[in-house]
Amino acid sequence: MTLRRQIATAVAAISVLVALSVGLLVHQAMVRQHVDQARRSALGALDSALASYGRSGEVARQGSALDDPALPSRLRALAAQGRQGSVLATGPQGEAMWAAGPVEGAVLSVRVDFTADRSAIADLDRIILIAVTASVFTTVLAGVLVADRISRRLRTAATAAREIAAGRTDTRIGELGDGRDEVADLAAAVDSMSQALHRRLENEQRFTADVAHELRTPLTGLVTAAELLPPGRPTQLVRNRVQALRSLVEDLLEVSRLDADAETPYLSAVPLDRAVRRTVGITGLTVTLSVRAGGDAPTGRLTGPGGRPEAGAGGPVVRTDLRRLDRILANLLVNADRHGHGPVLLSVDGLRITVRDHGPGYPDDLLQHGPQRFRTSVRERGRGHGLGLTIAEGHARVIGAELTFANHPDGGAVATLVLPPGTDAEHTDAECADDASDGLGLPDGAHP
Repeated sequence: MTLRRQIATAVAAISVLVALSVGLLVHQAMVRQHVDQARRSALGALDSALASYGRSGEVARQGSALDDPALPSRLRALAAQGRQGSVLATGPQGEAMWAAGPVEGAVLSVRVDFTADRSAIADLDRIILIAVTASVFTTVLAGVLVADRISRRLRTAATAAREIAAGRTDTRIGELGDGRDEVADLAAAVDSMSQALHRRLENEQRFTADVAHELRTPLTGLVTAAELLPPGRPTQLVRNRVQALRSLVEDLLEVSRLDADAETPYLSAVPLDRAVRRTVGITGLTVTLSVRAGGDAPTGRLTGPGGRPEAGAGGPVVRTDLRRLDRILANLLVNADRHGHGPVLLSVDGLRITVRDHGPGYPDDLLQHGPQRFRTSVRERGRGHGLGLTIAEGHARVIGAELTFANHPDGGAVATLVLPPGTDAEHTDAECADDASDGLGLPDGAHP
């Protein structure tokens, strides 16, 4: 139940209980007042009738009678004991207040009609019911309006908090209504938290970019010096380590640009199956590749070292950033080959691209929180610096694709890239051929 419904329900329940309690108290007080008044009238009439009967020996007062057959049995028994009393009872003539007392072996009784009093009580009950209904409706309506205002302001704060959690740390709530109530305090606290988080993220991104940038100059000299070393096994080791350090610095710069949302995609028409073959060729890995045109049956299959095609396959033409798509798929393939076990499977089904290995799978921390730089969580997948999947996720965000990570029920990690809808069916085969001539082949030694 939402907060608005909880408040409205609580207000409605309390207002109904209060209204019913007040109405019941008023009803009982009014009934008691009319009954007491009728009893006093009946007893006063009985005293007057007894006095008149004692003087004249006759029943002279109207409404009084000796041994009235309609007299309630309780009063008749009380008079037989020599006592006087009164009782409200309903008889053949309607509801009435009876009063009776003993006289010379008989019972003298007086009847006071109570019908008018009962009608007045019924009218009052109707007025109470109308007043209770109106007060409950007004209270519930006011409670709903207040609850709706509170709920709407809280939803605004929750929406802003979700945007901040999604990475848009420049989101601000502002003032939520007039005054300084608890919701406004919450908005101010969320804004303060967002500002502090935004400053910290900016400082972290600036620090990462500055460190990577400052390292590039000495690294360039180190690379040049390593190239001047005489050939040999030690020289090769030094060159490998220098190249690894250079790749790390370049990755850090790329991560800083992605974190700063400073990247702009350059979209072009891309035959998806050729783009995937291009990436497989660039990595030089042994990958089993299957391409589907979007139906249930595969239209072609690629397998073997370097992903060299055994059979062609048709696929959709999409508008995307080819360089970023290369980067995403290459990082996923390298991660699967390096941290998993073969065979590495790459499948294309419409706009869905899946990379699966047969290793230990992704760690739980990655599945719950997504890729995090410099964190690989488990020993089997802990030989890297954790930037590959972070970069892949960042580029997927830039091109509007959805990148998800899961573990296959039969074992192994599964990364799924879903390109955004936007297949351009107007492109002809000639245009696709032009795109292929611009870089959709299989260049040797290229780096995504």
